Amino acid sequence: MRKRYWFFTTVFTFLLIISIKNLIFVDYRVEGGSMQPTLEEGHELSINKVNHFLFDIKRFDIVVFNGPGGKDAYIKRVIGLPGDELYYKNDQLFINGKAIDEPYLKTLKKAVPFGRLTGDFTLKETTGKETIPKDFLFVIGDNRRISHDSRHFGLIHKDDVIGKVKE
Repeated sequence: MRKRYWFFTTVFTFLLIISIKNLIFVDYRVEGGSMQPTLEEGHELSINKVNHFLFDIKRFDIVVFNGPGGKDAYIKRVIGLPGDELYYKNDQLFINGKAIDEPYLKTLKKAVPFGRLTGDFTLKETTGKETIPKDFLFVIGDNRRISHDSRHFGLIHKDDVIGKVKE
């Protein structure tokens, strides 16, 4: 009788832990090279689905989100937050008129010494907006030359964020 009790208690506890894990975390496999060299293709991630509800998404966080039309999940870096004005000029990010350093791009910038990693653009050109509206984010892949991101499909709503990647 005692063995049976411990067996069922162990099985129940195991199933409870698995269920809670699946409610809080989702597994994600990086597809494509748009986040290289930060995240390589095939890299397996465990995404915390709750963290972004408890804590605000910050500039330069890497997030997984439902892409345009909700069909595919994308993984990109948050560059612009609500209220921001942003643009790129001569491979330099400017937010609210200030040049912003992007240390995670140093490796890629060295690989293209005579070219630009990020082409010039303004928020207005890519989204039609002067500033990022409340509850929206501007996301971009680290490997700018091949990334399909907010420069192409516009801003994402914060409700489309599945979770933040812990680097």
